[in-house]
Amino acid sequence: MRAMITIQHPGHVHFFRNPIAELEARGHDVYVFARESGVAVRLLEAYDIDHEVLAGESDSLVSLAAVQATYEWRLLRRAHRIDPDVITAIGGVAAAHVASMVRTKSLVFYDTEHATLITTLGYPFADVIATPACYRDDIGPKQVTYPGYHELAYLHPERFDPDSTVLDDVGISPEESFAVVRLSSWDASHDVGHGGFDDPREVVDRLEDAGVRVLLTAEGEPPAALESYQFETSPDRMHDLLAYADVVLSEGATTAAEAAVLGTPAIYVNPLSLGYTTELEEEYGLLFEYNGDGRHARGLERASSVVEEPADTWARRRERLLADRIDVTDYVVRRIETLARARTAGRSTPAADVSH
Repeated sequence: MRAMITIQHPGHVHFFRNPIAELEARGHDVYVFARESGVAVRLLEAYDIDHEVLAGESDSLVSLAAVQATYEWRLLRRAHRIDPDVITAIGGVAAAHVASMVRTKSLVFYDTEHATLITTLGYPFADVIATPACYRDDIGPKQVTYPGYHELAYLHPERFDPDSTVLDDVGISPEESFAVVRLSSWDASHDVGHGGFDDPREVVDRLEDAGVRVLLTAEGEPPAALESYQFETSPDRMHDLLAYADVVLSEGATTAAEAAVLGTPAIYVNPLSLGYTTELEEEYGLLFEYNGDGRHARGLERASSVVEEPADTWARRRERLLADRIDVTDYVVRRIETLARARTAGRSTPAADVSH
């Protein structure tokens, strides 16, 4: 089997890195193509994933259109040469477009309901759209669902064992309580007009008043007054840090969900709710989302109470989550192989769902 995987965000690297290794171990040929965004290429290099960068970063929605067009054109040329059985991606705009032009199969994974630009451009061209079961939208006959979250493709205990030496990297002692605060840049296409915390300085002050040390990570430049709270560690070690934190406060849903599936309570402050953030709160009590009026103040109140809870509270809740949810890497690999077999057999639709 020949599979093409497209990477356009750091989170895509995490999601696909284990499936890439599994597919290659099974003897398949995997071709990875990237568009630089954030630290995506640095992560590919850190994980020693063979790849080709087809386009650079964009600095506005206008330039994004030009970069995306360049990326798709170059991806199309590679697809003509490779003749893949499957092209897969998260979001999958380029993957779905190119697959339709070379008459191969496209497999799109997605979990973000409010990213309507991406879904409008990508979904009509995709052959199969795989979403978590908690995804709120009904996409129709192309949709297949699975009992898991994107984050369980790389943070399931079968795939990830946190390394405590990360604490030395950031100067934290094992006995010290600490919080990770994640600020978003709010420049993604689905973030326009939105925001999270009203005042990051107050977030830091409230946590310190509770006796919790603060480590700050920000997309782009942090507020000047908070530069001293930023920490330095390689991007592939961020999940180690989330696993050992006492609480995570995040404007981004992915970081909040990563913390939650690791058993670290997460405060998610963002005006947009998602199917998986709601489920992580309502079903497992590992994430607390605040998206309405007063979200800043209510989020800080919850953070203050969370750090008073005994650690085994979160461990028990994580155990229940893991009992209910699957190792998503296994699902991704089986779904890719199933779709490739459908293509090579000349079938026009994929085989039955392989969730279990």
